[in-house]
Amino acid sequence: MILSLEEQLNPRLWRPLKTLMLIRIFSGEPSSMLSSMTQTAVDFLALWEVMENKVVAAIGPQSSGIGHLISHVANELHVPLLSFAATDPTLSSLQYPYFLRTTQNDYFQMNAVADFVSYCRWREVVAVFVDDEYGRNGISVLGDALAKKRAKISYKAAFRPGADNSSLHELLVSANLMESRIFVVHVNPDSGLNVFSVAKSLGMMEDGYVWIATDWLLTALDSMDPKTMDLLQGVVSFRHYTPESSKKRRFKEKWKNLRTKESSGGDDGFNSYAMYAYDTVWLVARALDVFFSQGNTVTFSSDPNLRKTNGTNIKFSALSVFNEGERFLQVVHEMNYTGLTGQIKFDSEKNRINPAYDVVNINSRGPHRVGYWSNHTGFSVEPPETLYSKPPNTSAEHQRLNEIIWPGGVTKIPRGWVFPDNGEPLKIGVPNRVSYKNYASKDNSQLGVKGYCIDIFEAAVQLLPYPVPRTYILYGDGKRNPSYDNLISEVAANNFDVAVGDITIVTNRTKFVDFTQPFMESGLVVVASVKGDKSSPWSFLKPFTVEMWAVTGLFFLFVGAIIWILEHRFNEEFRGPPRRQIITVFWFSFSTMFFSQRENTVSTLGRFVLLIWLFVVLIINSSYTASLTSILTVQQLTSRIEGMDSLITSNEPIGVQDGTFAYKYLVNELNIAPSRIIPLKDEEDYLSALQLGPRGGGVAAIVDELPYIKALLSNSNCEFRTVGQEFTRTGWGFAFQRDSPLAVDMSTAILQLSEEGKLEKIRKKWLTYNHECSMQIADTENYQISVQSFWGLFLICGIVWFIALTLFCWKVFWQCQGLRPEEEGDEVRSSEVASSSRSGRSLRAGSFKDLIKVVDKREVEIKEMLKQKSSKKLKASQSSVETP
Repeated sequence: MILSLEEQLNPRLWRPLKTLMLIRIFSGEPSSMLSSMTQTAVDFLALWEVMENKVVAAIGPQSSGIGHLISHVANELHVPLLSFAATDPTLSSLQYPYFLRTTQNDYFQMNAVADFVSYCRWREVVAVFVDDEYGRNGISVLGDALAKKRAKISYKAAFRPGADNSSLHELLVSANLMESRIFVVHVNPDSGLNVFSVAKSLGMMEDGYVWIATDWLLTALDSMDPKTMDLLQGVVSFRHYTPESSKKRRFKEKWKNLRTKESSGGDDGFNSYAMYAYDTVWLVARALDVFFSQGNTVTFSSDPNLRKTNGTNIKFSALSVFNEGERFLQVVHEMNYTGLTGQIKFDSEKNRINPAYDVVNINSRGPHRVGYWSNHTGFSVEPPETLYSKPPNTSAEHQRLNEIIWPGGVTKIPRGWVFPDNGEPLKIGVPNRVSYKNYASKDNSQLGVKGYCIDIFEAAVQLLPYPVPRTYILYGDGKRNPSYDNLISEVAANNFDVAVGDITIVTNRTKFVDFTQPFMESGLVVVASVKGDKSSPWSFLKPFTVEMWAVTGLFFLFVGAIIWILEHRFNEEFRGPPRRQIITVFWFSFSTMFFSQRENTVSTLGRFVLLIWLFVVLIINSSYTASLTSILTVQQLTSRIEGMDSLITSNEPIGVQDGTFAYKYLVNELNIAPSRIIPLKDEEDYLSALQLGPRGGGVAAIVDELPYIKALLSNSNCEFRTVGQEFTRTGWGFAFQRDSPLAVDMSTAILQLSEEGKLEKIRKKWLTYNHECSMQIADTENYQISVQSFWGLFLICGIVWFIALTLFCWKVFWQCQGLRPEEEGDEVRSSEVASSSRSGRSLRAGSFKDLIKVVDKREVEIKEMLKQKSSKKLKASQSSVETP
């Protein structure tokens, strides 16, 4: 029918195709009367009948399994094999150079399924597939695609082709025992609906389940009884996307008219594969037209390898090799035009470019498209061809689909997993500690364990929206603390489902397990023995740093000098012999420290400067008094070990808690020799080792996590202290197997416990101590005041002093200008009259020495001299007017 339609549409292209190529569209689908093996044999014989004729290309088959078989024959005869339905990804391998797929590769469909699983934030799926090349290879690709999204196939439910309902029933019962409720169905159309029928009878099409079908389902829907639609409520399926066009609409209309003439009523059997088949015929016809237009010819020859097998019943000698097959294959591969299914162009791996799929949700109204997927932008609600002009963007925040109705009629994305129905509870490994038992230890209660960490885990489990059957298993012999790294390895090896206890979250452990949100902050600190610091006769100098003392002293001298400059012309107390003036400056400077200066300031600028300085002195005095009080009243403790740096440079032994990560951290990260590290069993060993010290066979310091140290200091009556700063910041969490969905829910529950204040209540229940000790040594340097604390005040002082000196200099300069003679004639006359010229010459500002003399004059004298000069100038002007 497709060929007759093509002959009507394009006679020019059909003529060479009709005369030079024999086409067989192999069905490749087992019929209900024949087994899979029998059907394969029938198709192979049909293929052989075709290949005995001289052919330049073959179209088909529809089955990936038969495609593998036929591809070997096509390779030998150099005949391009074009399939519009064989989607097995392995057919694109180098093993089949003459195979060309004109539909989409299942590699892209499986990536679309993996993206959908990631979009819904699921971690595990169950794969239901037919156990043949099509099913196995497709699921293999799906596994690889899921691994890239940190997801996996937790169970593979494979069944043989043509399996009956009894076999499917047994298969789905086994799959239903798994914890995953995400089922990906990749089967053939003939058996796919039976899978859903059995699933519905088992109650597996209800709320909580998710069914994802590949493109086979929508192909089967085209010829399906509408009543069977009830089996598929809530199923999500993928379908090859073909863009809408006027050409496509015309083809569908002609297809419908032809089907109406051939059969009365019923479904027209139209699906996307019909359009791919149509485009395949067109592709071969166009390629032949290009092939001949390039001057190529068609010739055949016999293969000597085939003639050597004439001893068999199969007539191999009837087969001919297409000599120009490789060239024709290249022409087909280079074709580029737009057909019914979109742009027909192949990439370097012989796949159609721009792969895209419809995402279809089946609900009570039938199949409903909720979006699109393409390898260009991932999921979107806009047609893919409208996005190809934009840059590729597959980031999670740009993925979007319309609302999906899941099985059971719910619109909320299902959680996708439950605890498996195999009767096994959650196996929880708990460290059997011999020290610090208030965190986790053995108990005779029903749980079998108790402690701070156990209570937090139980409280978080109670907040989960589903029951969690669980059993606690102690890990360790009870004689020494177990290795926490080994406990993590047990979880990674699937011997435990989760590890609950005081387990530190460190980088190496996160490579093997998933941790929850931390429920307690932690970090490594150094504990050492301390002794009281003896009182020093120079304690009064400790409140300020050396820099602060130096800067403060300089500012005291500066303020004295500035006040002298500003007051010298106004205030008699700042005048006199040089020796007296120097003493006055020093006395005034340092007497302001106690606000006891006896000299009064009379100038406006001097008073302003002194006011600002006295405010600064008030702040300095108050800060000094407060700092000195703290230093003298707080007990000062000292230790030979100042922190982790001094401990690394020394050669003294270091104690660590047995079983924790501190040992490996000191050796691997800080490069401390293992011979220096001494594992300590319990708190008694801690105290004994610290009291003995390195000379008595003990340790110089202990490196351990902060929660343990708080308990240790309390139990030792605050005899020891932490030195230095906390040098790692980590936390405690519960360790789950990789990609466990329970880890995410438990993290949410822990956050809820924190927000409701329940974590604090549990902490007070288990971790309240009789003696709360100050953690760190009180360092004198913590109470010292540095220049950084007062640079703002000193800056304000400097600005005020600069402004005052600027105004003062401007005033002096203005006065000097007023005293300078205005004309050279005045200088001559002043030299002739000795009695009047001496005072005028002494006030000239022609040199720096004269300027200093002006500055040294009293302000009253300067004003009087300016007044006299003004009077003389007035008289001179009057006399010049009277002279004719």
